[in-house]
Amino acid sequence: MFNFIKKSLTPSQHKSQSTNESSEQKAALDTAVDKVLLGYHVGNKSIAQMVTGLARDGDSVTLDLRLPHDSDPERIHQELGQHLQKHGINEVNLNVSMQPPSKIGSAADMPAAATKGGAHKLPKTTDAMGQTSKAKPTAASSAHQTAEPPITKRAPTQASLAAHPRIHHIIVVASGKGGVGKSTTTVNIALALQKLGNRVGVLDADIYGPSIPTMLGVAGVKPQLENEQFVPIDAHGMAMLSIGSLLDGDNTPVAWRGPKATGALMQLFNQTNWPQLDYLVIDMPPGTGDIQLTLAQRIPVTGAIIVTTPQHIALLDAQKGIEMFNKTSIPVVGVVENMALHTCSNCGTTEAIFGAGGGENIAKQYQVPLLGQLPLASSIRAQADRGEPSVIANDGAGDDYAEYYLSIAKNIEANIAKFAKERDDGRIF
Repeated sequence: MFNFIKKSLTPSQHKSQSTNESSEQKAALDTAVDKVLLGYHVGNKSIAQMVTGLARDGDSVTLDLRLPHDSDPERIHQELGQHLQKHGINEVNLNVSMQPPSKIGSAADMPAAATKGGAHKLPKTTDAMGQTSKAKPTAASSAHQTAEPPITKRAPTQASLAAHPRIHHIIVVASGKGGVGKSTTTVNIALALQKLGNRVGVLDADIYGPSIPTMLGVAGVKPQLENEQFVPIDAHGMAMLSIGSLLDGDNTPVAWRGPKATGALMQLFNQTNWPQLDYLVIDMPPGTGDIQLTLAQRIPVTGAIIVTTPQHIALLDAQKGIEMFNKTSIPVVGVVENMALHTCSNCGTTEAIFGAGGGENIAKQYQVPLLGQLPLASSIRAQADRGEPSVIANDGAGDDYAEYYLSIAKNIEANIAKFAKERDDGRIF
């Protein structure tokens, strides 16, 4: 596909480019990518000499690289991305294998296929059907596989991430499963923190099911672009951005694979001109997948809030969420138990429909605060549906649920200071 690597590509490695491109566009992009790779050096060698496979699909490029043992794949990935972005390439994926030290064997003696596993291995090349392409090992490569040293450099950790220059605290609101009222809780907590006098922003990281614009009454409002950065949408005085704000309609699906979804999250976070904020509240998708791991490695998070319902199944999934944050060194600020009690509007009977004591038990098990318990009430749902969440809605004394969220916000403020991370530059976020 590109002159300098034609000899390195096998038919199974060669990928077709987007059919939406004209031949002139393809040629121009291919030439630009050629020049960048030929001009980028690792040590005294062009990185073109280290390419064992390459694929381009539209504005996405995937490279199979065999790098010297002492190189820094993360820096290379970042710098290549910066160089290629100038030429219209918005996504760069690397499959990295590391050459052993020279005393073990020369690079020519080592297998060309990327090694499996390792902290530096970035998303694999996939074909149009999503199948991973794998190079078949040869007899020569099998003979040398035992000499390949493991990649021991760790992935980025929270302690190594630089603080955002304009955001004091980043809080993620997460749940192990869907359907527990996480997004409704997110917008109300954010508005409650604002009501306590804080400058608050909301980032909707639920790429596949963005509901925050609707809940904040700004569905259909598009963000402005200024100096190639998004200007957050004003939602009840808060700075808000969501992938839903960029879609054409409410029924437009986001059918993206993991790398593209995580790329969208990082673009929303990094390419948004966030104002000075005391809190950025991030509404996470359910589960413990790609987006959660990307966030843990690339966004400096102060702490996580876990939303659950009292029922046994929801608590099992909430435990998985807490364990994931523990493993990624993100402290859990506390647990919010949603749908704890329901009061019948006809007879006034209060009943624990989903069980009782679940939030208290999980908070005690992990030694984190129970930030609050929220009722199961149709008014909370109706208020969010019409874009006026409970904290700012005024439906009368009988439907005033703002105090529940204000109490949770006060508990967050009381606990958040202990999780502020000190940096070498003296900055606290």
